[in-house]
Amino acid sequence: MKKYPTPLLLVLLMLAFTACKTEKPPKVNNTAPNIIIILADDMGFSDLGCTGSEIETPNLDKLAAEGALFTNFYNTSRCCPSRTSLLTGQYQWDAGMGHMTRPLGNLPEYQGYINSKSITIAEALKQKGYQTFMSGKWHVGEQRHMWPDKRGFDQFYGVPSGGGLYYYPSPFYERSVFWNGEQVHPDSNWYSTEGFTDYTVDYIKNQRKKDQPFFIYQAYIAPHFPLQAKKGDIEKYRNLYTHGYDSIRAARFKKQIALGIFPDSSQPSAPAYMAWNELENPNNEAHKMTVYAAMVDCMDQNIGRIMETLEKEGIAENTIICFLSDNGACSRKFNETPDAEIGTRHSNAAYGDWYNVSNTPYRKFKREEHEGGIITPMIINWPKGIKNKGQLIRSPAHISDFMPTMLEIVGANYPSHYNGNKLDSLDGKSFAHLLEDSTKTDTTRTLFWEHEGNRAVRQGYWKLVAAHNEEWELYQLKKDPFETENLINTYPKIASSLLVKYKTWAKKHKVANWPIEVN
Repeated sequence: MKKYPTPLLLVLLMLAFTACKTEKPPKVNNTAPNIIIILADDMGFSDLGCTGSEIETPNLDKLAAEGALFTNFYNTSRCCPSRTSLLTGQYQWDAGMGHMTRPLGNLPEYQGYINSKSITIAEALKQKGYQTFMSGKWHVGEQRHMWPDKRGFDQFYGVPSGGGLYYYPSPFYERSVFWNGEQVHPDSNWYSTEGFTDYTVDYIKNQRKKDQPFFIYQAYIAPHFPLQAKKGDIEKYRNLYTHGYDSIRAARFKKQIALGIFPDSSQPSAPAYMAWNELENPNNEAHKMTVYAAMVDCMDQNIGRIMETLEKEGIAENTIICFLSDNGACSRKFNETPDAEIGTRHSNAAYGDWYNVSNTPYRKFKREEHEGGIITPMIINWPKGIKNKGQLIRSPAHISDFMPTMLEIVGANYPSHYNGNKLDSLDGKSFAHLLEDSTKTDTTRTLFWEHEGNRAVRQGYWKLVAAHNEEWELYQLKKDPFETENLINTYPKIASSLLVKYKTWAKKHKVANWPIEVN
């Protein structure tokens, strides 16, 4: 006898069919722009040609000349927090990355990886039908379940942890390279700046679905120490830095004025390095900057390869490219391998006081919340979307602004929930309107920073800032952008008002006092 489905089974089958039918894939908008965000590591404000440098960066200069350059764009002063804010649109504590990847105490704000209350820009864009790819340094969660492919990226090639890996293997940093979760072993000719770019170029040419928009996060290690560069790039800058810090810093500032970044009447902050003729080995110091310049140059060359690929694929017109640094230049002073030639794969040197040249004309450096630690040039290029080519955008903006900006551009909403978790709200604000009219400067926006007890708050042109265990300082950035005249005693009411705002913000985001007691 032939058996027929029972009524209950028929109902279940119909429900299953209906569920399958109504579960639609994300809607793909074929006119949506492709998005590429490129992050440099430990690069100073003046290290690009378009921001004053003698280093050859023709590709980034071209992106700025045909796009826009933000001159008051801020990061968080350190790599892990900056990457977190870029990826999530939040202050780093909300996302669980209040410090670095090592957990501090039992505080969820310092757990050392991006939490489930935050969504990455890759996860958000996937909801809008975007393909997602990452190449380079992750450093916002080192265990396997925290890697990029677990946080919205379809494919990932690079290094899950931090550090300065250039040649493989590194004698100083135990870093492994992975491709989609599997460890790979590059050959002896591999150089990370080129290696990361190779996979990005291949993705654009051969792996992406060409009827869907894509998001690429390209996170270079360059020019983070150790000083290691390719021979040919080093030769381009041989003997350029033998005249010392002063001449290069002065030339950069003069060029910045000519470029219109700063007014003619301005004066840079006081130098913070030793006199060149008092150095024990000035030739050694000059060579350090030579290698650093070569590393920046190589990064620009490889960005040029990506640009060329976009042109050949016919998609450059509707691709947004953003470029910035995760913090200001680094003041580290060491050469732990004195017998190794600086620049080779065996070198573990840093460039020390050259940070003050890289950060021209600002004070301080990476980890600090003075301008030298937190300000970065930010280039955005979008041929189809930016009409006023070559504009300087002076309105303050923050690294957490990428998420809301890109969501606005592609017409996506920030979700209230993701994977069953309620999401914290965004802290960043869209800067999309500035691409249409750069004069729409927000003079009321309040921004906050803290890292290892260094802290700051900026509202409009007023900035209150302090180094760890030091007194607060007050600056009026419109008249004094380089923080040279402390007005704390002249305007005590303004300082008090900003301090109240800082304390309220720190309490809201559960910013702990430094040093944090580790249980």
